[in-house]
Amino acid sequence: MSRPGSCRELWTILLGRSALREPVQIEAELDRHWDRLHQGLSYYKPPSSSSAAKVKDNKDVAQPLKEFGLRISKLLNLDEQQSVQILQCYLQEDYRGTRDSLKVVLKDERQSLALLLKIADYYYEERMCLLRCVLLLLTYFQDERHPYSAEYSNSVTKLEKDLVSCYQAQFESLFKAEAPTWETHGNLMTERQVSRWFLQCLREQSLLLEIIFLYYAYFEMSPSDLLSFTKMFKEQGFGLRQTNRHLVDKSMDALVDRIGYLSSLILVEGMDIDFLHKCALEDCTEQHQFSCAADVIKEMDQLLLTFGDIPHHGPVLLAWVLLRHTLRPDETNPVVRRIGNTALQLGVFQYLSTMLKGLGQKCACMCSHLIDAACEVLSAPSLAEVFWEMPNMGLGMILDSAVGMFPHQIGPLLQLLTALLSNKSTVKKVYNFLDKMSFYTQVYKHKPNDVISKDDETLWRRQTQKLLYPLGTGQTNLWMPQGVLGQVMIGGEQTYVVRWDYSYSSWTLFTCEVEMLLHVVSTADVLAHCARVKPILDLVHKIISTDWTVSDCLLPLTSRIYMLLQRLTSVINPPVDVIASCVNCLSVLAARMPGKVWSSLHHTGFLPFASNPLTNMAQCVSAEGMKAGNYGNLLVQIEQPRGEYAVTIAFLRLLTTLVKGQLGSTQNKGLIPCVLLVLKEMLPTYHKWRYNTYGVRERIGCLILELIHAILNLSPEGEDQGSTPTLQSLCIYSLANTEAGQAVVNIMGVGVDTIDVVLAAQPSSCGAEGPGQILIQTVKLAFSVTNNVIRLKPPSDAASPLEQALTQHGGHGSNLIAVLAKYIYHKHDPALPRLAIQLLKRLATVAPMSVYACLGSDAAAIRDAFLTRLQSKTEDMRIKVMILEFLTVAVETQPGLIELFLNLEVKDGSEGSKEFLLGEWSCLHVVLDLIDSKQQGKYWCPPLLHRAALAFLLALWQDRRDSAISVLRAKERFWENLTTPLFGTLTPPSDTTEPCVLETCAFVMKIIGLEIYYVVSGSLEQSLKDGLQKFSNARRYEYWSQYVKALVCHVAAMEEEGVCYFAETQMLISAWRMLLILATGHSEVMQLTDDSTKLKLFMDVLDGTQAALTTPTSVPCLRLGSMMATLLLILLKQWRRSAPDILSPLSLILESVLQADQQLMERTKAKVFSALISVLQIQGLNGGDISQLPQLLLSVCETVKDEALALIDSTRHMSQAGDAAEDEDSMETDSPRGPQKDQRDGVCVLALHLAKELCRTDEDGEHWVLVMRKVPVLPSVLSAMELSLRSKNNLYFTEAALHLLLTLARTPQGAAAVAGAGVIQTICLPLLSVYEVSSNGASQSFSRKAQDSACWPGVYRLCMSLMESLLKTLRYNFVNEALDFVGVHQERILQCLNAVRTVQSLSCLDEADHTVGFLLQLSSFCKEWQFHLPKLLRDVQVNLCYLCQTCTYLLHSKKMLHHYLQAKNGEALPPGPLARTQRPQQTKEAAVAAAGGAGGGEREEAEQKALLAVQCSLLKILSKTLATLQHFTPDCCQILLDQCMDLAEYRTLFVLSFTTPAFDPDVAPSFGTLLATINVALGMLSEMEKKKEPASLSIASLASSLLMFTMENCFYVLISQAVRCLKDAAILPRDKQRLKQELSSELSTLLSSLSRHFRRGSPSSPAGGLLPSSQSKPATPGSKAAPEGQEPFIQLVQAFVRLVQR
Repeated sequence: MSRPGSCRELWTILLGRSALREPVQIEAELDRHWDRLHQGLSYYKPPSSSSAAKVKDNKDVAQPLKEFGLRISKLLNLDEQQSVQILQCYLQEDYRGTRDSLKVVLKDERQSLALLLKIADYYYEERMCLLRCVLLLLTYFQDERHPYSAEYSNSVTKLEKDLVSCYQAQFESLFKAEAPTWETHGNLMTERQVSRWFLQCLREQSLLLEIIFLYYAYFEMSPSDLLSFTKMFKEQGFGLRQTNRHLVDKSMDALVDRIGYLSSLILVEGMDIDFLHKCALEDCTEQHQFSCAADVIKEMDQLLLTFGDIPHHGPVLLAWVLLRHTLRPDETNPVVRRIGNTALQLGVFQYLSTMLKGLGQKCACMCSHLIDAACEVLSAPSLAEVFWEMPNMGLGMILDSAVGMFPHQIGPLLQLLTALLSNKSTVKKVYNFLDKMSFYTQVYKHKPNDVISKDDETLWRRQTQKLLYPLGTGQTNLWMPQGVLGQVMIGGEQTYVVRWDYSYSSWTLFTCEVEMLLHVVSTADVLAHCARVKPILDLVHKIISTDWTVSDCLLPLTSRIYMLLQRLTSVINPPVDVIASCVNCLSVLAARMPGKVWSSLHHTGFLPFASNPLTNMAQCVSAEGMKAGNYGNLLVQIEQPRGEYAVTIAFLRLLTTLVKGQLGSTQNKGLIPCVLLVLKEMLPTYHKWRYNTYGVRERIGCLILELIHAILNLSPEGEDQGSTPTLQSLCIYSLANTEAGQAVVNIMGVGVDTIDVVLAAQPSSCGAEGPGQILIQTVKLAFSVTNNVIRLKPPSDAASPLEQALTQHGGHGSNLIAVLAKYIYHKHDPALPRLAIQLLKRLATVAPMSVYACLGSDAAAIRDAFLTRLQSKTEDMRIKVMILEFLTVAVETQPGLIELFLNLEVKDGSEGSKEFLLGEWSCLHVVLDLIDSKQQGKYWCPPLLHRAALAFLLALWQDRRDSAISVLRAKERFWENLTTPLFGTLTPPSDTTEPCVLETCAFVMKIIGLEIYYVVSGSLEQSLKDGLQKFSNARRYEYWSQYVKALVCHVAAMEEEGVCYFAETQMLISAWRMLLILATGHSEVMQLTDDSTKLKLFMDVLDGTQAALTTPTSVPCLRLGSMMATLLLILLKQWRRSAPDILSPLSLILESVLQADQQLMERTKAKVFSALISVLQIQGLNGGDISQLPQLLLSVCETVKDEALALIDSTRHMSQAGDAAEDEDSMETDSPRGPQKDQRDGVCVLALHLAKELCRTDEDGEHWVLVMRKVPVLPSVLSAMELSLRSKNNLYFTEAALHLLLTLARTPQGAAAVAGAGVIQTICLPLLSVYEVSSNGASQSFSRKAQDSACWPGVYRLCMSLMESLLKTLRYNFVNEALDFVGVHQERILQCLNAVRTVQSLSCLDEADHTVGFLLQLSSFCKEWQFHLPKLLRDVQVNLCYLCQTCTYLLHSKKMLHHYLQAKNGEALPPGPLARTQRPQQTKEAAVAAAGGAGGGEREEAEQKALLAVQCSLLKILSKTLATLQHFTPDCCQILLDQCMDLAEYRTLFVLSFTTPAFDPDVAPSFGTLLATINVALGMLSEMEKKKEPASLSIASLASSLLMFTMENCFYVLISQAVRCLKDAAILPRDKQRLKQELSSELSTLLSSLSRHFRRGSPSSPAGGLLPSSQSKPATPGSKAAPEGQEPFIQLVQAFVRLVQR
């Protein structure tokens, strides 16, 4: 038995509230349900044995459901099969439990009874929906504006034949049906159920009659049918003689009346009065169907003579009289006259107006019944226009009679004219009609003295001119001139009604009337005058709301409304209705000119106001100094006691209009007291007020929330963000923290059941204004308001009372979260559950609570309801999207809830390994369906829904929900379906209509990216690998790269208008960027290995970056440009090999970036600089000239200069503010980061590095010299550096600046420029503040850390390098400055040389290395040094000798060094990988040291490597120390050959002793030290020869050259010092002899070892290359394995040995 859909589903589809929106789909649904629509209620059959048998035989239905179906059949007297169908539909659509709970319910007697009654209600609702569907078809099948009119029309054509007969029969059977009893329908049929049945019976009768009435509105009724209907209705007493009338109670009266109204309307419609009217006008009455039906007329006459006892007969009788009279006007039939009289006696016009109001739900007015009925008729659409086409006929007579009594009676005429206003054309007609009045009717009790009359008193004539209103001079008035004739219409002793023949404009008269009211406002006449002015105000209101253009003409009236309000509201008993009319008029005016209305209204005292200026929120919320105004008093004193709230409704509408009018901030501040009154006095209490009329409370609640909603939706530009509260901040604060918020919470807590009850109770004709709809609207507004308050609320740590109220756990499932979730059961308005879920989504994000816990025992049932709506093919798409968005948020914030929705079941597998399966109620089923490539493009899977499904999957991946992900991965075709969007072809960016497709593709890219990032490439699913292979083969990399470029270019091109889908664009570009960045590291997996593809992608990224950054820039462009620049930078670094030459586009980008807004461009600029640095480094490797150099240099230097100056300002500002970092004792202290300018990747630092690279490229200085002359770069950089050093701030800047200076100092031009710019003044003294010299020995001052990536000791070392480089390049031109430097920093220099003995950290050794390097350069200028700083020179010499001894000792004793490293430094290993080191030579040791710390290898091996690094450093220091000492000792050749050399010029550096070097500072360095040094070097050389470890080969080649260099210098110093001793007369001959003997034996031994070594082959000394040595040194040819006697320094030593041995 295939289950057809329910009638309610069809009703929802026909209303356009489902996913089926296409006409073809509507037609298909109508065809599918045609049988039901055709049969109407007779579709539902009574029980039968054959049907019961079919149910029993049906295998598809479970036994418990069959049994329950039979119970339903008994209770409802319904066919058994249909009962089971109803049960299935109910379980599918309305059951609020799970399948498991259903089993329990069916077994439990009490619960199953409750379920039966619910199903009975559902069945009744189904029957009503079926009739509503037919009614809908009949209503719109001829309305061409309706989207489905053609489909409806086809259906009606099919139904037309026997629709009436079928539905009439159903009506009769319902009318005659016997009430059910417990004997016939089982013992559930209690009195209450019988009453429910009868209410349903009346509702169905009413709907059936409505269908028949509508049918006859379009199709003609034959005379015989009219007769049969008349008989039927007479017999039934027009609904009053119900078979079961004993069951009618008070609540059903309205329904019974409705049946009567519809009965009489069907009969009137059957007489076809419309056609009769047309026939009469064209004078062809014989065409009317009754003209030749004499028999029927006769019978009808007889029948209608018996009418007259029920009010419902009135219209029928009146219509019949009209019909008879029009068809035979000459025949005066006494029967017709009698019938007409009966109609009038029944009060037919009063009945008509009551009936029209009853059917149309309009508000009552106070006027004569005829005019009332006329107004009701004219209010129908388009009738007013018809009236003005022929204003003299029909209702025109009523208008004439109303004009006849004007202006004595203003009301009737204005009431009619107000009804006649329907569109702009009718407004003009009404305005002109009133503008040209020709009669002025007055009523006199006595004949006035100033008229003369004819004898028969039928005509009067004015003798004098008369002022018609007793107003002051100068005011608007009417003059009736002398000689005007007046016709006396009703003369007599009591009164004279005189119609003066006088032309005037009623608009002037209306102005006078208003003026009169202002005059008499505090007298007894006020009420009479109010009655005259109210219709005027209502007319004005209707006119300006229909056609605004007339408002200028009405200015005399509208401008007086403010004064009227002021006067009327301040009297003792104010006329509420007139005040409400005034405020209504102002609301319409405020919609067009809010500012003017506000400023005028502000002075009337009507609105609440503040007596003190508002300063802060606390004052506002306490309402201190606020006055309620005349309105506030009126509300409390008049409206609340009476229970009528016309003014309040008008006031709320006016306020909302003013708020929506986007007033300026000042006026909005003025509205604060009004809004505060609403928030404090109305919103929390309005539901407790007294009300006379049903529905007003709901309307007020709705209006209050509309006002708040409008305020919360104000754009922030409209509100200035000062300290004083704005309307928006006041609303947010009040709702979050006061009882106003609780009131909104109470509204949301109404719950789905209450709404269903209200909807069920209202008559079906209420339309959009029924109490149910207003309640739904109010709840929706409450959701929206709460959502906005939470969204806009300023962030705070504590939860506000509103959030607490929303999330507190109440007992018995009463907490709000559960109430919100249950709105999913609401079926009437899809927006209600959608907004409820949206609020849930917001709460799940911000509130610290578990939604799952709040749902309690209902959680599973609610989950099922959510999934049922999500799975439904016909469900409104926006609800589905919102459900998926809620689940997406829940993945991250609601673990319990998402587990419930994922519903994963553990598969029984081997112990320990968990494998998951999808449960039956898992949301993943739906999600997998939605991403299925075969479903795309179907109506139930629109792009937005597809996007939401992918967003949910992405959330699972981002949150690493491994259990769910593992199930998804294993699904067949999962990766294929997921990646489908990436293979589609998108419309070009300029034509994109579905921006969500961009997001869809972005989500897919992100999921793939996360999968590749997290999963080891070997474990990736084969299907994903295949997909990526397909992606690569289909050239999709190129496609997407091209598309992203096009998108960026489109945004850049459209920047003036802005792109409506910028967020989606940004998301796609971000995802693509992530995918490409991953591809650089996982190129094999992602199949991106082809160099040509890489080049294409790279160039696309470059073009995109260029497009975004070189246009006149808007913020979106800059954002995208910044994203693209990051990608460019990463690709440049990762794909160095395949990166093309992109200097020229980058230069263009840089120029444009430098001209853009600096605030926005800070990060982008840094990225562009980084990219340029990378490009230059790559080009440096490849070599090649750069044409853009001059321009680039200029741009960069400008930036450096500006940034340096800005840095100076900010640093000064900081130090003034007292923020400068305090100096600390130890030398390595990193000061806290300076202001935001100084960052490692800041613009300033990167610009300096880029300048350095450019200067390095421009070796001969042809460009930078010119640029630096033009742009004062060096002065600004040096000033900033000086300030930074003094304040010990801006570490990164200082370091980068020194690197630039170092690069410049390597060329003569550069060095001259740097020195000339005053580098010594910048560095020399300020550098002192970088370190502290400690008094008690050196060791504390030195870092035991590894070399820091950036630290102040590093800056000191760089300064030392700079001095060395400048001195090396400039030689004598820089000697004085170098001596100044060494003098200022002598303590530190000496400490550093000493410190090597106590601290062997790499950074300390590095500083010693730099220091000795500088001293080596300075030692070339001994004489100058001796002259300026003799003591320092001596100290340095002594310290260098000691340093030589220390290094030799440490190199000699490896174990000792190892022990020192562990004991002194705590850890020999540098902590973590080392960042870039300061000088290129160090990178190798650093890398070795780092490999130990970071590579995670064996501990011992790491220690070995650290030890090796320290040894290398010591060796370098030793080699430079000896090279320096060589300058402090006499030249070998000179001392050997020159006999008259002045020995006093050179001091003895080493004492005459041959002991091995000690680690004790008391033991002076001696010849033994030098010999030991040579021995150690030789030993290390031999050791290297033996090991030849591949790991240390690079170090070995470097170290072996250094060892040779060390030995050479050592031999040199040894020989020179020995000869110096031998020639020194002060030394005893015995000592000289000893010296000769020792040296002879030691050197001979050394020489033989050396000879052996050289025979094996050894590198030559790098002396010529690495370090400068004295000019007299013999040149060393680079011989690898030369014969022993040819190594020059060995020859020298041999010569010296021979000399000693003599």
